[in-house]
Amino acid sequence: MQLDRFDWLGQRREEALDPERRIVDAHHHLWDERQWGGRMGPYLAPELLEDMTGSHNVVKSVFVDCRSGYDSEREPHMQPVGETVFVAGQADAADAAGGPTIAGIVSHADMLLGDAVAEVLAAHDAAGGGRFRGIRHATGWDASDEIHDSHHGPFEHMMGAPEFRAGVRKLGEMGFSFDAWLFHPQLPELAALASAVPETTIVLNHLGGPLAIGPYGRAREQARTDWRASMRVAATCPNVVLKVGGIGMDMYYATGWAAAEVPPGSEEVAACWGDDVRFCIDTFGPDRCMFESNFPVDRQTLTYPVLWNALQIMAAGYTDAEQDALFSGTATRAYRLT
Repeated sequence: MQLDRFDWLGQRREEALDPERRIVDAHHHLWDERQWGGRMGPYLAPELLEDMTGSHNVVKSVFVDCRSGYDSEREPHMQPVGETVFVAGQADAADAAGGPTIAGIVSHADMLLGDAVAEVLAAHDAAGGGRFRGIRHATGWDASDEIHDSHHGPFEHMMGAPEFRAGVRKLGEMGFSFDAWLFHPQLPELAALASAVPETTIVLNHLGGPLAIGPYGRAREQARTDWRASMRVAATCPNVVLKVGGIGMDMYYATGWAAAEVPPGSEEVAACWGDDVRFCIDTFGPDRCMFESNFPVDRQTLTYPVLWNALQIMAAGYTDAEQDALFSGTATRAYRLT
């Protein structure tokens, strides 16, 4: 299925429910060539700015690793530094255009390098123009061959490897954070990692990956129960903060929206995800939760205005101070955005 279905998405138009609320988009991607097997075209500063300025009051954003711009001329362990160089250039272009700033860059380094990862982190920091904030090393792995592993070559129990833990510990020692993208059966492993490296802030991506495909789709209620139990365990680790988003990823969460005749509106999205999103916020607390767009990946099912309207609907029952944390404050603090 083509993911750049602009005519399909264009059937759903919404104005911002709250156009004044300050938003830090805590998670988006950028790339300059076709991705996802050629099904999604370039997404660069102009496309990002069009989304961020089209409806809601998005004031800053955080780029997160997607293997963009790797430098093939460098040694393999240093090649991801090219992504930071690429994104820093896009951030400069966004600033020159007068739009919201890409204030943080989360790139990739191999945590299995252990303490030796310090060389890669220093190079990222030097290349980031003051924007480099941390690393994502995706560890999504599952025993089922119906689940596609994530993009950094994970293996079973990777987060428990001594070298991996040493790498994440080094991140914290150098003042950087670790973004975790995994699947919900791995949440106990994440909690063990967080307990082993309490000095490192860990940013758990996309609601902790509550899978609803393959064997988890066939036992959906049990999977949801298991996910909730494991999220409670992760929340006991004070160094773990949560990204609330990724809700448009039909290939993991099986909402069925990608096959619908018309894309969903914000009320439908909020009705689908509201209970689980509020469970996450209440479990971690608003000061440890941040909203994210995960664009353009979530654009496979949602428009940018619909996504943020849905999050505003789901957050409506919280106080103004709590909503400030969810929409901007937690991301600003966790990623040390200026």
